[in-house]
Amino acid sequence: MGNVHAASNTAPSPNVPAPPITTVPVPAPPSLQPQPETPILAPVDTAVNPGTFEDLHKQCKEVFPQIFEGGKLVVSKGLSSHFQISHTVSLATFQPSGYRFGCTYVGTQQFSPQEAFPILIGDIDPSGNLNANIIHAFSERLRTKCVAQIQNSKCVASQCTTDYKGSDFTASVTAGNIDPINGSGLVVSQYLQRVTRNLSLGAELLYQFGQQIPGGEISIFSLAGRLNGEDWQASANLSPMAGNLHACYVHRVNDQLSVAAELETSLRLGESTATVGYQVEIPNAHTTFKAQLDTNWCIGAVMEKKLQPFPFTFALSGYANHVKGQYRFGVGLIVG
Repeated sequence: MGNVHAASNTAPSPNVPAPPITTVPVPAPPSLQPQPETPILAPVDTAVNPGTFEDLHKQCKEVFPQIFEGGKLVVSKGLSSHFQISHTVSLATFQPSGYRFGCTYVGTQQFSPQEAFPILIGDIDPSGNLNANIIHAFSERLRTKCVAQIQNSKCVASQCTTDYKGSDFTASVTAGNIDPINGSGLVVSQYLQRVTRNLSLGAELLYQFGQQIPGGEISIFSLAGRLNGEDWQASANLSPMAGNLHACYVHRVNDQLSVAAELETSLRLGESTATVGYQVEIPNAHTTFKAQLDTNWCIGAVMEKKLQPFPFTFALSGYANHVKGQYRFGVGLIVG
């Protein structure tokens, strides 16, 4: 079910205002998901599509730990080669707690051995709050993803993204929370072009309109680039008008150790945050360590241990904010 993990949402670019849709959670806790046993950095090929704009910093983000707190139990069961269900129980203080039922359906339309479409992912809690994801590829080049979040019998967030992947470029258009009655919504267009074997350049244009926006509308233009080496990757995107910069660097030291660094700067707010992290894999012990430290004196770490030969994954999480004196700890177990 490797294509199931590939359907997870990705974090939005920090250079744009965070619309409500960006808070739509992934059905299964990413901190408890088994990590694929693939290298952090994939080899570069001139014939390979550069990927999507929203995945520009994905390689770096995968090194940092996904912090959680409290207790979590995830039980997954594959009913067939196309259908899987999951039960999630979480007990937390600062995060939503309770029970959630999730299911995943993977279709029979295949364009490669690793992917099959359509993909339907959803989870619901006893109160009727629903998260739904639909991903479908109409061809090898055209792919659409729709996300919706329903709370208290109301659709509080919706988003639809269409990606067109060429031989050396990707063009994407996203529409989020479009409300023609109240005249509000968000439209984002993105383009990423492979220039050379190791260099990709792109641009993003965000347009948001609505009564809550000063002046009724706002547009933000961003430039981005990614440079690949044999065992490292550097990426950055810059919004000149907003004065925002987001830069990432990830380096695979060897097959077991990867390090990453991230810098987020806002000239308008006069704030900058730098984060460093690492990931260590111990194959013989079936254990993965991830940790991070930022300039706000916040430190976090996650350990994941596969309890072979049983289909269990045990996780421990810790987080400390030394400035505010906040400390959070988590224990998790995923079965299946």
